[in-house]
Amino acid sequence: MVVKVALLGCGTVGSEVVRLLHEQAEDLTARIGAPLELVGIAVRRPGRDRGPLPVDPGLFTTDALGLVKRDDVDVVIEVVGGLEPARTWLVEALRTGKSVITANKALLAEDGGTLHDAAADGGADLYFEAAVAGAIPLLRPLRESLHGDRIVRVTGIVNGTTNFILSSMYASGAGFTEALEEATALGYAEPDPTADIEGFDAAAKAAILASLAFHTRVRAGDVYREGITEVSAADMASARGMGCTIKLLCLAERNDGAVSVRVHPAMIPLSHPLAAVGDAFNAVFVEAEAAGQLMFYGRGAGGAPTASAVLGDLVAVARNRLSGSRAVSESAYADLRIRPMGEALTRYHISLDVADRAGVLAAVAGVFARHDVSIATVRQSGRGADAILVIVTHMAPDAALAATVDELRGLDIVRSIASVLRVEGD
Repeated sequence: MVVKVALLGCGTVGSEVVRLLHEQAEDLTARIGAPLELVGIAVRRPGRDRGPLPVDPGLFTTDALGLVKRDDVDVVIEVVGGLEPARTWLVEALRTGKSVITANKALLAEDGGTLHDAAADGGADLYFEAAVAGAIPLLRPLRESLHGDRIVRVTGIVNGTTNFILSSMYASGAGFTEALEEATALGYAEPDPTADIEGFDAAAKAAILASLAFHTRVRAGDVYREGITEVSAADMASARGMGCTIKLLCLAERNDGAVSVRVHPAMIPLSHPLAAVGDAFNAVFVEAEAAGQLMFYGRGAGGAPTASAVLGDLVAVARNRLSGSRAVSESAYADLRIRPMGEALTRYHISLDVADRAGVLAAVAGVFARHDVSIATVRQSGRGADAILVIVTHMAPDAALAATVDELRGLDIVRSIASVLRVEGD
């Protein structure tokens, strides 16, 4: 038997998939027990220069749906991205019994339920290891290895662009704009970096992680999201002074029968395992009741790492087809309530530009007391016109913390609120 593969997309990742299929053909055949054959590649521009790809030019087509519908196709690999027409292609493949491998985090986060339902209807496999954290083997451990455990929290750095920017700001003292320019020059940031720096990419990945970890369908719209554009050099300096750094975190946790999922910049202590994750690397910290603390680390993006994850899925899918078996299907039995951000428990680091006169601290403390927010530490730097009050709270509901900040803005003794950052990981 030959396992016949259709590839949708031949950009950075797709080209690497083609290259690895060619270079590792003998090994892949030995691992699977049957050869793989690439029978078609759907692209928008067949004549585009893709370099010296080891593939027959006759395999290229612009008719992706026609390729998916071919009777001789066993497996469809999708690395195009976006919601449509990718959703139409993959639903067609799954409902007709073809296994699907996708790296499409946006589609999985926005409408993964439709794909899972189509896979169940067609008795087909749906694999998507490459959708989160590139080559890091993360989703399968959540989906299979930890299936007998109860995961209580997932904390991760899942966007390499923002991690590079924040790591650069911490190391050099540069501001956000300068660090973004450096990331763009080095190829870590896209010409339009909005999806990364505003947290959309991380939010999609957070939804996928939470869905797997907590057996509940979580969509991108359920994820609270903030980007890193407001993080300043002064914030980094303040974090350093507290023995912390700042990372864009995805946080998903389960407690009291509900799930909280959020993405935002946060201070974490330098002692936390995620604090040492620099450059464009990704890492995810998983906490489970029986297994305890686990950390997954590696390159989270790029053509070769992502293609590695795709081929890992391809080996698993091909073996399943040869044995007549199926992968673990979606587990969404828990159907837990999605907790709004206001109910999430967190801590705030608040930097206030205040008038340096008697009674200021008492007035500020009174605002915190009215919202039942306990203060952990208070530090004042400067005097007179340069007086800055830095307050770190104890754990409290985010809604109470946000209401505290809103009331502080209205005090005549508070000239401005220079910074508000959440504190995690203690």
